[in-house]
Amino acid sequence: MRTVSPGVTRGILPGLAPGRLLGPLLDLLLPQRCAGCGDTAGPLCVDCAAGLAGRPGPHRPCPAPAGLPECWTATAYAGAARRLILAYKERGRTALAPALAACLAAVTAAAVPYRTGPVVLVPVPSARAARRARGHDPVGRLAALTARRLARPDRPVVVAPVLGQRRRVADQAGLDAARRAANLHRAFAVVRPVPPGACVLVDDVITTGATLAEAARALREAGVRPSLAVTIAATRRRKIIRDDHSA
Repeated sequence: MRTVSPGVTRGILPGLAPGRLLGPLLDLLLPQRCAGCGDTAGPLCVDCAAGLAGRPGPHRPCPAPAGLPECWTATAYAGAARRLILAYKERGRTALAPALAACLAAVTAAAVPYRTGPVVLVPVPSARAARRARGHDPVGRLAALTARRLARPDRPVVVAPVLGQRRRVADQAGLDAARRAANLHRAFAVVRPVPPGACVLVDDVITTGATLAEAARALREAGVRPSLAVTIAATRRRKIIRDDHSA
């Protein structure tokens, strides 16, 4: 069964800041070093890849915002994992996307019980200005690669970029849980039909859970109940819960 990934960002977006082109250009001209440790030639060394893989399991911010669905993640947002995500997301190291998507696919496979029928991956939307500055949609790209890894003839996996921002939001960096929730209050909306299936929200990192809670609210308001949310990493200050299902 083919993977459907409508709306995935194509190429360099208009208005891309010139500085964002420099990283990928240098990657073509100069030997790459591992984005996680900087010591080994290539985009990602074996040790950093192993650290990124982590151990998928359920995660709950404390305190958790109202309406947050069940969340699963792989590793702590620290060390090599943090550097790899930032290099991919903010510094144009898109060659890291397959490794990050492999991690996200492992989390999704662990979190979603085996079932026949479709799984619908809904990426959390980025602001338009952020997409223009980065030159791509980081979470949308990862969701598309994750779907390709997980799709099987008896369980299609589709990507549905159905969420959009209906107003501007401030940069979340440095905001505490209450301010993040206020900043995102009713900021998302469903802008196109959601395909049928088990709806799974996708993001790269969970901090306070405010973004995923707002995305879940928008889906529920449109009549869609998200089954759960998956991320690559979670901030270390939140406790990662482990149970037998995460083995």
